[in-house]
Amino acid sequence: MNLEKIKKNLRDLCFIPGLSGYEDDVRKYLSEQLSSLNLENKTDVLGNLICTIPGDNTLPSVMLFAHMDQLGFVVKKIEDDGFIRIDRLGGVPEKSLPSQEVVIKTNQGNSINAIIGNKSHHATSNEEKHKVISYKDLFIDAGFLSKDEALQNGINIGSPITYSPSFKEIGQHCISATAIDDRAGCAVVLGVAELLQKNNKRPTVHIVFSVQEEFNLRGILPAAQILKPDIAIQIDLMLSSDTPDMHNQGDVILGKGPCMSLYSFHGRGTLNGLIPHPSLVKLFDNIASKNNIFLQRSATTGILTDSSYVQFINEGIACIDLGFPMRYSHSSKEVCDLRDLLNLGNLLFNSIISIDKNFSLERN
Repeated sequence: MNLEKIKKNLRDLCFIPGLSGYEDDVRKYLSEQLSSLNLENKTDVLGNLICTIPGDNTLPSVMLFAHMDQLGFVVKKIEDDGFIRIDRLGGVPEKSLPSQEVVIKTNQGNSINAIIGNKSHHATSNEEKHKVISYKDLFIDAGFLSKDEALQNGINIGSPITYSPSFKEIGQHCISATAIDDRAGCAVVLGVAELLQKNNKRPTVHIVFSVQEEFNLRGILPAAQILKPDIAIQIDLMLSSDTPDMHNQGDVILGKGPCMSLYSFHGRGTLNGLIPHPSLVKLFDNIASKNNIFLQRSATTGILTDSSYVQFINEGIACIDLGFPMRYSHSSKEVCDLRDLLNLGNLLFNSIISIDKNFSLERN
């Protein structure tokens, strides 16, 4: 894996807004990258980007996937004075929203800069200073003086809104950016696809960049139903627990290496999660050890990925969640370590090419 290439792809991807259901620009970039590697790819009706790299069809086939959408908002109402009311799309943290910069995509495909209004401090009462404002009471200021002006600029009910894109290097190895969840996963999967193409001794691998994960976690399902893989490997963030507010949440440290989930459970409204297939746990443990890659482990309540649903496709699919430590999930600025992305890519590549005739998914 090439660190500079991962960083470049991540930077490019983080600067492309792509709300759930509006992933077209992200998909276009990823499709162009795959095509430049001479990897044929196609898009299904829902918007998933699919690329199959043929291999030994006597071995278990693999679907390696990461979601390309991000959370955000949609326009719910435009007030007569031009201010915009919003609805959340995905798990947006309300406590950090006031004064955030956002971009609104118009019906012409342009982006309009705006901010989420924050009541002037001089007019804020003591009670208000300690209150988290519901998104239902927030408004967006795009500089319009009337509803007609907003409409004339291509904004209407349902227009997608995301955090204003950003990408900055902090410290020696870290990146602070918008939508690291899961553009970092996409950058890693793209790098793995390039390596797999050059290696013929491996199973067939289906590369999928999926849609609508932040909306309902099921955008990957049509692709999985068509591809019918034996193994599904999902790449996403893992909650880093190395900041003062997260010490009791686990033992995942930024910069220490990629991470494998041994247990995930949503626990909030959706009784779903994933306990990985034991053969895959053993595979990644062994390959990490052989390649001197420190593989961290995660067991978390409050996390849910789309592999939770993929595992029940057809007769059942052997699934596992792998990922990279990340701080400040779902905030406008998330943080990851490029070394973790590099080692995650190397782990994925070496694990997939090690799947041979001796590898078994049999439970007995």
